[in-house]
Amino acid sequence: MEPLNLALECAREAGALLLEYFGRHLAFEEKSRRADLVTVADRASEALIVERIRKASPHATIVGEESGVHAGSSTERWFIDPLDGTTNFAHTYPLFCVSIGCEIGGELVAGVVFAPKLGELYAAERGSGARLGDEPIRVSDVERVADALLCTGFTPAEFAINMPHFQALSGVAHAVRRDGAAALDLAFTACGRFEAFWEFGLSPWDVAAGSLIVREAGGAVTAADGGAFDPYCRSILATNGKVHGEMRELLSRQPSPLPIARPQL
Repeated sequence: MEPLNLALECAREAGALLLEYFGRHLAFEEKSRRADLVTVADRASEALIVERIRKASPHATIVGEESGVHAGSSTERWFIDPLDGTTNFAHTYPLFCVSIGCEIGGELVAGVVFAPKLGELYAAERGSGARLGDEPIRVSDVERVADALLCTGFTPAEFAINMPHFQALSGVAHAVRRDGAAALDLAFTACGRFEAFWEFGLSPWDVAAGSLIVREAGGAVTAADGGAFDPYCRSILATNGKVHGEMRELLSRQPSPLPIARPQL
């Protein structure tokens, strides 16, 4: 099965599974940081996706947020966030999604972000554009940060070290949102709802799918410091392209809040 079709199939199934759990006010656990939550729904969604991918592509490596690395022998690698926005989900706030990205030979080739409660399925294939459902999507045409709606993300434990960037950009843009689901924030940038999204301290499963969707929608994606982006670089700046330089300049006025060491995967 082609990577995009497999990702779409897995995302739809996982999204349907999440909706079965949604609204139950599930018990949750904290992971390594305060308010970094995981529920039985995260684990069930990831187990479903890993099983489907392993069956369809037995030699691929699979990198999941909850279960870690499932080693393979080919250059095909999948990045899975089975429930991005777990805190939102646990509190029945509808901004959460499934994110599935695939790279082959070090190149991202397919990405899917599915927000089941919103009924929105974003998808992109390298060189073929991006879409929301059956409709092509494009980034916005806004040319100045002063006219932009921005988005960022950080955990409560990292509020103080991220606040200089948040405050600085809030003083320039129309507003800065913090919705708590990086993959969905990237999808919203791709379809023109946000002009830019930035975040530090990310993992590959947070950004693999969404970064491809932004690029295929005509946007620009780099590391937050303006350097080359890949899923392992630990930070992201994704924009409509037109405000990218200005965003990078504004962000550079504050020190990077977190180390950007590449994870060992």
